[in-house]
Amino acid sequence: MTDKTKLGFIGLGQMGSAMAERLLCDNAELHVFDTSTQAMDRFESLGAVPHTSPKEVADMAGIVFACLPGQSISEAVAHGPGGVVHGKAIRVYAEMSTIGKECIEGIAARLSETKITVIDAPITGGPPAARDGRLAMLASGPRAALESVVPWLNRIGRQTYVIGEHPGQAQIMKVVNNIVMASNMVVASEGLVMGAKAGLDAGKMMEVLQAGTGQSAAAGILERSAITGRFDFGASFDR
Repeated sequence: MTDKTKLGFIGLGQMGSAMAERLLCDNAELHVFDTSTQAMDRFESLGAVPHTSPKEVADMAGIVFACLPGQSISEAVAHGPGGVVHGKAIRVYAEMSTIGKECIEGIAARLSETKITVIDAPITGGPPAARDGRLAMLASGPRAALESVVPWLNRIGRQTYVIGEHPGQAQIMKVVNNIVMASNMVVASEGLVMGAKAGLDAGKMMEVLQAGTGQSAAAGILERSAITGRFDFGASFDR
């Protein structure tokens, strides 16, 4: 009988929960932490092992993933008083949050003091893609640690793109992706508004765009979420 790999996942929000669910499998034992009692109860019902702090997760799991909402939270989870840096079992920490090059470099430096290797692993695709396993996974970090993490990243998403051997490189690639996406979204929106003002049908415009050289992921999002009036792409603003 093959021993199960003990994995950790910290952060069970819209993105994190969808990704963590894909690690609930026969060859892994999943240890989880989130500040939401509801999220923790749900994952316990699915077979995950709940814990009361990031440190407790890192006491049990050799590879720990994190998907968190901001830099200060990522830093606290990584090397705060109850952070993974104090864990007894952790050897590789895959930070999947979009937190910037300087922040991930700082986390990597702090965790290296206790011989924990950090993999910079942001993702792109949004909550619907996370639920369907269609995310594009980015990763950068030392090669040996990447070899242990990439198979699990491939289980979470569609494909893992290894950007380089240094934490921070994947963060830069994520920013490049976001800049291009945002630019496409602005241009597609302006074009559709111009057509609407001229009396063109929105559905027909989208049909032509997606069949021709104007096709883009941004246009697809507008077609599914904006033109339908659902505005349900998945992300939201804090109020």
